[in-house]
Amino acid sequence: MTVPPRKPTLSAEQRRVLEMLNRSPRSGCTQSLLTAHGFSLVVLVGLVRDGLAHAQIETVSAPGRKVETVRVKITAAGRRAIEG
Repeated sequence: MTVPPRKPTLSAEQRRVLEMLNRSPRSGCTQSLLTAHGFSLVVLVGLVRDGLAHAQIETVSAPGRKVETVRVKITAAGRRAIEG
């Protein structure tokens, strides 16, 4: 007997992060912006680990220097998690 996969249970903070990411699906949000909105790094890492979000390191050019940042985007699984 096989057990159907369970839908992930989201905390209020996880749901808020995913909803924010869902509002900007193309570009996502930087980790700095998300933490400025009060989301903890632990929650962001958990969403990436669970496959609900994707994180990618980007290099951004600033006058006279280059800065690395992390951009977080929602995945299809993340969209399904907030729909249900």
